[in-house]
Amino acid sequence: MSQALPLSEATHDDCAATRRRSLGGACLAHAVHDGYTDLLYVLLPVWQAEFGLSYAGVAALRSLYYGTMGGLQIPADRLAGRLSIRAALALSTLIAAAGFVVMGLSGGLFGLCAGLVLAGIGSSIQHPRASLLVSEAYGRAARGPLGIYNFAGDIGKATFPVAVALLLGLMAWRPVAGLMALAGLVAVGALVAVLPSRPLAPAPARAAGGDTGQSRKNFALLMGVGALDTATRMGTLLFLPFLLEAKGGTGATTGLALALVFAGGAFGKAVCGWLGERVGVVRSVIATEIVTALLVAALLPLPLGPTLVLLPLLGIALNGTSSVLYGTVPDLAPRGDTARAFALFYTAVIGSGGLAPIAYGAFADRMGETAGLLAAAATALATVPPVLALRRPLKAAQARV
Repeated sequence: MSQALPLSEATHDDCAATRRRSLGGACLAHAVHDGYTDLLYVLLPVWQAEFGLSYAGVAALRSLYYGTMGGLQIPADRLAGRLSIRAALALSTLIAAAGFVVMGLSGGLFGLCAGLVLAGIGSSIQHPRASLLVSEAYGRAARGPLGIYNFAGDIGKATFPVAVALLLGLMAWRPVAGLMALAGLVAVGALVAVLPSRPLAPAPARAAGGDTGQSRKNFALLMGVGALDTATRMGTLLFLPFLLEAKGGTGATTGLALALVFAGGAFGKAVCGWLGERVGVVRSVIATEIVTALLVAALLPLPLGPTLVLLPLLGIALNGTSSVLYGTVPDLAPRGDTARAFALFYTAVIGSGGLAPIAYGAFADRMGETAGLLAAAATALATVPPVLALRRPLKAAQARV
């Protein structure tokens, strides 16, 4: 006869399984919502042709979703805090899927706009709630799992736009929107099945201590670093297609280049979270930001072939920093309020992602594309002083672990 496991060992196995299910559910939610966000890039040209929109009108359509998602992070998280995280993630995905239903059933531009806003409302809940789920499940060891959660978003970014592009070759965009809604509904069922109905009690956290005013200043510095890091990424991606075209690249070359950057970025997000835990946040961020600045500057003089070879390395540095920063949010959360801290942090980085391309574009209109790309590289270096200012608070947080 088989011998039963000791109670403590069985309990440990149950806790480990619950953590894995929590991380798996959070990763699924992140993949779906980030996929929803980036598939819009494929649909924008279709909407421009159908509704006769200018480029400003196309940008406004994207802003309806992106702005709603970013602007509602804090109030949506506060409302969702009354629910279990399992219910909040399922509800957020259901609302986002309903937005695509509205888009698919729309007969005109107003219905499309309403669907984009509804989908943005749903996606505004996911980031802070899923990040909190991973942080509470793993506690002091959450930096690496948060890196995996961050990586999962890139899987969605890689798969959903490709699926939509292929489907648009077979059917009109409204049925495609309906299929995306169906994918969201399937994800809702999977989230309900995968996420534990009774999550673990929060693991020992890395709560921030000290003076409330000082802790707020420290967290504001972290948000500033996150915003600058996001601005660097958005600025680089904005000018990359034009740089490749100037080197003799075609549309297919641009597609390959973006795939290389995103592939490197996905790897960087998965690895840099663990790197931050082993060599420290300050060293990791400074290293990745300096490498980013050097590689962005190196793109300018290189011919097309070596540029393409360099892009996966650029993707690792360009995207990897974000995993280190996300994993640091619980360390510096004011009053140890991790949920609100994640909502604030995502508001900062999403807001930067929306505003930075406009600022870089205006600068390049005056100074040229080369100056715009160098400005993106300089933005990466601008993260170094605030990161250095965080050395002492991060050491204090580590000492409390």
